Amino acid sequence: MHITQGQFSFLPALTDEEIRVQVDYAISKGWAVSIEWTDDPHPRNVYWTMWELPMFKIQDGAAVLFELTACRKACPNAYIKVNAFDNTRGVESMVMSFIVNRPAVEPGFRLVRQEDAGRMIRYTTVAYSTDTPPGTTHV
Repeated sequence: MHITQGQFSFLPALTDEEIRVQVDYAISKGWAVSIEWTDDPHPRNVYWTMWELPMFKIQDGAAVLFELTACRKACPNAYIKVNAFDNTRGVESMVMSFIVNRPAVEPGFRLVRQEDAGRMIRYTTVAYSTDTPPGTTHV
């Protein structure tokens, strides 16, 4: 399974050069760039661990790629994403976010259907990684 979150999720993995182009675009807009990582990519897990501090006022995308390389070395089997935050008044939100690193094996999710009172049906997504220890495969 290929986790699809953020921009470019349906495209092949971006090269470092393509990442640099996106980061340079964010810098040209005056957006703050940050890097985050997680081993739990559940769609409702919006709080990924931040790598270092957000990079405000940087002038060159090379600084982001330097930190990205360090994060990849420290967390090789994690999901890593690059974010850009627009702090201009009236926007003040994430304007760009895309995954730049994935683990070799993405365990994925299953959909659990629960029937409830009054014909109500509830659906829950459950990560396969909660059932199977790391290093094992899923059938």
